[in-house]
Amino acid sequence: MAQQQELKDYEELIRVIHENHDGMSKAYQQIAVYLTQNPNDVAVKSLNAIADSCGIHASSFVRFAQSLGYDGFKELQAVFQKRLTTAAPGFDARVKALRTELSRKPDSGPQGLLNELVLRDIASLQDLMTGIDAASLEAAISLMEKADTIYLAGQLRSAPIVELMRYILTMLGKRTVLLDASGGLATHMAGVMRRGDLLFAVAFRFYATEVVNIVEAVAARDVPVIAITDSTLSPLAKNAKVFFAVPEHEYTFSRSLAAPMCLAQALAVGLAAKLQRDQNPRIPIVTQP
Repeated sequence: MAQQQELKDYEELIRVIHENHDGMSKAYQQIAVYLTQNPNDVAVKSLNAIADSCGIHASSFVRFAQSLGYDGFKELQAVFQKRLTTAAPGFDARVKALRTELSRKPDSGPQGLLNELVLRDIASLQDLMTGIDAASLEAAISLMEKADTIYLAGQLRSAPIVELMRYILTMLGKRTVLLDASGGLATHMAGVMRRGDLLFAVAFRFYATEVVNIVEAVAARDVPVIAITDSTLSPLAKNAKVFFAVPEHEYTFSRSLAAPMCLAQALAVGLAAKLQRDQNPRIPIVTQP
């Protein structure tokens, strides 16, 4: 990978990273995933902090930047900083304020852990507001509305998201099938999907193999796929009709689902608004007989 001239535009930089990703070394691929997943962190953190988060030596980041035509990592980082300052008015200030809060010595008790998790979720949700475009939301909702049957695929940490979607879509009267991993039948169930159907898939690193395989198989049969994943370099992204990249922030214990869960709910509410022809849709109330 050898870029002759440094790229000043963020979108162009990401395009070049995508085009060269498959031919990169394993270390460079890991760096590429981190850069595309955590653009705000790349903008505000030091090189050593970024390297520690990624688990790769800082010198590798410098060489990666040089392979793209930059003199060093600082010049590459400037592209991410420019993106952040122009993303939304005051957004960079809010992110820096959150970083300052997180950098303070944390309270080791339960209250301190709660505070840290809440701050990180706030950062994730702010990223979501600026990182998801209206056209993609509209396209996804339109596909969901037109689909005869919506199939849901999500395993491991992604399972709660598709479980929520199954509940909401079923209550809205939409024909819905959860590709449940139990019993080993998910792949076989996906085999009956038709072009008039839709696959809604969710997966994050490290991507559930069965979900990735199902997405590839149904996309090859021209079944549209909506995907929620963590990076534009995710194996789900290349096979999705519409995909949403929701970068994951680093957590000490586990990764939060606040942002992807919020996105899934937004899609469900958008679909409900279309089905009910009401901008304030409601889930039908369940009453006991």
